[in-house]
Amino acid sequence: MVRYHRMKGRPTLWLPGTDHAGIATQLVVEKMLASEGIKRVELGRDEFVNRVWEWKEKYGGTITNQIKRLGASCDWNREHFTLDEQLSQAVIEAFVRLHEKGLIYQGSYMVNWSPSLQTAVSDLEVEYHEESGTLYYIKYRVAGGSKSDYLTIATTRPETLFGDVAIAVHPEDDRYSKYINRMAIVPLTYGRHVPIISDKHVDKDFGTGVLKISPGHDHNDYNLARKLGLPILNVMNKDATLNKVAGLYCGLDRFEARKKLWADLEETGLAVKKEPHTLRVPRSQRGGEVIEPLVSKQWFVTMEPLAEKALRAVEKGDLKIIPERFEKIYNHWLSNIKDWCISRQLWWGHRIPVWYIVGKDSEEEYIVARSEDEALRKAQKKYGRDTKIYQDPDVLDTWFSSALWPFSTLGWPDESIEDFKRFYPTTMLETGHDILFFWVARMVMMGIEFTGTVPFKYVYLHGLIRDSQGRKMSKTLGNVIDPLDTIKEYGTDALRFTIALGTAGQDLNLSTERLTSNKAFTNKLWNAGKFVLQNLPSQNDASAWENILSYKFDKVELLDKLPLPECWVISKLHLLIDTVTASYDKFFFGDVGRETYEFFWGDFADWYIEASKAHLYHSSGDSVASVTQAVLLYVFENILKLLHPFMPFVTEELWQALPYRKEALIISPWPLTSLPRKSNSIKKFENLQALTRAIRNARAEYSVEPVKRISASIVANEEVTEYIVKEKEVLALLSRLDLQSIHFTDSPPGNADQSVHLVAGEGLEAYLPLADMIDITAEIQRLSKRLSKMQTEYDGLKARLSSPKFVEKAPEDIVRGVQEKAAETEEKITLTKNRLALLQSTVVVT
Repeated sequence: MVRYHRMKGRPTLWLPGTDHAGIATQLVVEKMLASEGIKRVELGRDEFVNRVWEWKEKYGGTITNQIKRLGASCDWNREHFTLDEQLSQAVIEAFVRLHEKGLIYQGSYMVNWSPSLQTAVSDLEVEYHEESGTLYYIKYRVAGGSKSDYLTIATTRPETLFGDVAIAVHPEDDRYSKYINRMAIVPLTYGRHVPIISDKHVDKDFGTGVLKISPGHDHNDYNLARKLGLPILNVMNKDATLNKVAGLYCGLDRFEARKKLWADLEETGLAVKKEPHTLRVPRSQRGGEVIEPLVSKQWFVTMEPLAEKALRAVEKGDLKIIPERFEKIYNHWLSNIKDWCISRQLWWGHRIPVWYIVGKDSEEEYIVARSEDEALRKAQKKYGRDTKIYQDPDVLDTWFSSALWPFSTLGWPDESIEDFKRFYPTTMLETGHDILFFWVARMVMMGIEFTGTVPFKYVYLHGLIRDSQGRKMSKTLGNVIDPLDTIKEYGTDALRFTIALGTAGQDLNLSTERLTSNKAFTNKLWNAGKFVLQNLPSQNDASAWENILSYKFDKVELLDKLPLPECWVISKLHLLIDTVTASYDKFFFGDVGRETYEFFWGDFADWYIEASKAHLYHSSGDSVASVTQAVLLYVFENILKLLHPFMPFVTEELWQALPYRKEALIISPWPLTSLPRKSNSIKKFENLQALTRAIRNARAEYSVEPVKRISASIVANEEVTEYIVKEKEVLALLSRLDLQSIHFTDSPPGNADQSVHLVAGEGLEAYLPLADMIDITAEIQRLSKRLSKMQTEYDGLKARLSSPKFVEKAPEDIVRGVQEKAAETEEKITLTKNRLALLQSTVVVT
């Protein structure tokens, strides 16, 4: 996109950079320290952050280096990092402004807790996996009842029973209606009672139809408890060990507690049974461990008012998402959005700009400020000169700073900066479809909120690169492909071309076959460049170059004067330029690649380069050779322009090797559109191609030696003969005909019955004398042997098919296969007999 629009003359900026990846980076550094026997808490916050910066300086350039090696045409002078000073100021400003508008609040709510990372993570950072687990059936005795009065509850997480605050059944479930409004005894809690309530949302048919409500450890239970006014009981510490509410199980890991608890339930007779069960297990996208739903005090952004504006942007057409089908997904998510938990219990990241008053209740008494000095002034003004403050230890979600990227990197909140005035709002966001919510939607919301405009006009969502089997790359599977390794083996241009041929929004399986094929394409382009260069005059030959550079192909009358191959290839090129430019403008990059590939390889390399040799090496005059040189140069340099956005390295190298280049290819102007083309010349050359193919196929069919030149009689009407005769040298070269033995006529030749008859098209035929092509006697002997062998094979197949035993007892697909083989062999026998008859008649005549 960037290279194309720059060549189109537009001021173009691709601003590169990386985010600080709070969770992932802290996880990696903590593991590194653990290998040295060091814990984060032992280092202290400041020293740990210093260690992370050291790690970032050492390894943080890996992604940037990969992007540079891939040929990303960025302005590297403007590279940013989300923890840069200017971007960090933008983050603080955004937080303060949202808080001032009442859109940021603090509260204790159910969050997704990562025990190993010791932080909350957002809903989007939790991935659900289908895993084999266990369903445990447990007796809850009814208080004041007999031994037979109990409720059986099925749960996958028995350790959370210490957090039960109620038992729920459906009001119309006759099995349990007599227990409604009574009390149940929670097992192994020394007789703790909880109410048995009715709720119509309980599914009578799931499990036993009885639901334990543990609002401190389940999202649905939490919402139900808030609706019903039930208390919330937390039984777990932040490291996923059970707390003192669990009594004797206090201090045990959640999974250890589950095993011990079940053993104890079995011992006390409260365990009914356990059975295998498939679970949807929530795991941390970053750490991979099982997420624990916990009620925790966090900072949140109220999303609904922000989401409404982002929805309207798409609805009004201010923002277009490509491919369009993702608009529905975008709209659905924003229409059902939850408030965003933006605080993370980490040390690496943007510290939340909130300060608390020493000695005061932190939930009620806090100061939001742009700096510690400002916070202290505000606090002392309100609470007295001796007031002391301390900053909130949490950091912001990495995506909070990333959401500001389109404008924070251009200077916001200072909107007077030249970059901001010139490049904001931006034109295009190009990213993976997997972060449509994480990043794209949040950028749209924040862009509208802080600048009043949508931050970009288009969102282009590319697919993900998967392995050759279609699997997502992961270190666990061992199928991660480092682009630098691929570049080393196949070259950057081949890799770029391969992945750019994908369709928007669709994942691409990266196979070695595709890479190998496109490496061959790169080599073909290179060799074509060598051919062009070798057939141009020396750069010192000023008069020859003056002649070549004087040719212009932007007027139809100039095309009329060209020989047929030259007129054909330029007409095809001009058509290609229009098609490719339209595809670039519509973001159909796969079409651009395929169309340019087909023209270069199928038309230019396979046909025009070969045809040009007749004019370069066999023509009678310098003027024809000069025209051909000019056309070779013109077509090749335009191919380089069209391919440059895909394959920048090989195209730039070839471009700068061409004489009289005034500027680098990267900043050269894009080819003009609507240039002249001659459709009748295209049709004429296609007839010449059809004739050539027919002759080549006949040569192959009769195994004519490649070096052997044969004679031919071309039968055509006057109009066709006129332009074919002019290109007799081209026809002879491409078809390996004897130039002196090509005859043109309007009726079949006298030896037609001893010739191979070819129909190339309407009004264009050829006759190739058999005696000129092969040793007829030897060919008769060869075909006779072949016919005998085929007849034997055919007789055997027919014998099998005439056997009732085979037809009735053999599998249907086997019988069908034999029938198809017999039909195919019969057809080959007929063709061979016809050819033998022709050859034998030729021998008789001779």
